[in-house]
Amino acid sequence: MTVVALGADHAGFPLKEDLKGWLVAHGYDVVDLGTQSAEAVDYPDYAAAVGVAVTAGKAGRGVLVCGTGIGMAMAANKVPGIRAAGCSDAFTARMSREHNDANVLALGARITGREAAIEILETWLAAEFAGGRHARRVQKIIDLDRLRGPESADAQAR
Repeated sequence: MTVVALGADHAGFPLKEDLKGWLVAHGYDVVDLGTQSAEAVDYPDYAAAVGVAVTAGKAGRGVLVCGTGIGMAMAANKVPGIRAAGCSDAFTARMSREHNDANVLALGARITGREAAIEILETWLAAEFAGGRHARRVQKIIDLDRLRGPESADAQAR
């Protein structure tokens, strides 16, 4: 069974705990990278921790939770090798896996209720990358990782 790395900020902490319980109850191994309370923290720290756990092979997939899922997805996508998808329903979750081979799921605790979040997570974990024509496109996303750095951004702007 897939090892899942979890991370959340203070807004996502309660939902992360619910998702962790669901994952454990369904036989998943969980690496909980925090936060461990509703005390204010900075979401990029947790997005980075989950991203590094996934790219280092300590987890097969990652799940991040903040207020909207947007900040976590943006921060996680800065980690080379991460393809984080913010999903708010089961359809986008399935497509993020089948078409984009997303390896991190980002959820918004302030916009997605517990039952919907579990449905999204379950769908996302069950979905497989379709490959085929999508493989070429995912490779192009992977290739973008080499564009990191200010000189690359300047070159792209010209």
